[in-house]
This record gives sequence, structure tokens and C-alpha cells, in this order.
Amino acid sequence: MKRQTKLTSLEHEQQGLARQQTQQPSAREFASAEEMLRHDALHTPVPPAIGQRLQESLGQLRTPVRSWWRRWLGQ
Repeated sequence: MKRQTKLTSLEHEQQGLARQQTQQPSAREFASAEEMLRHDALHTPVPPAIGQRLQESLGQLRTPVRSWWRRWLGQ
């Protein structure tokens, strides 16, 4: 037969806190898809080869031509 012990409320809370600290959350809820994408972007490192190719591609882009009304107004 198993021996049962009664825990005080303080001991019960301490055991609960210890369990929470050792367990990592398995799921996280996001309010929107944009929030999920931002979280993913912050926590996902870009591989160096892809980062280098991206920088090269951005360097090859032309600057957009200003519209005629911005040139006319001097903006």
C-alpha cells in the first residue's frame, strides 16, 4: 500500500512553481498572423549564404524614379 503524505499549501505552491520552471511552454498563442511572423523572424537566424545573396541582390536594384509631380514640386 502506498503511503500518502499531506502537503501544506506552501509546499504545494513550491512544487507547482518547480514544475512550471522546468517545463517549457509547448505552444504559444498569437493575436494575429503578423505577430506570429514577427516572432518567427526574430527567432529564426538567416543562413550566411542566403544573407550574402540577399545583400548582393539588393545592391543590384536601381533606385526608383521619382514621379513627375514630386520632381515638379521639388520633393
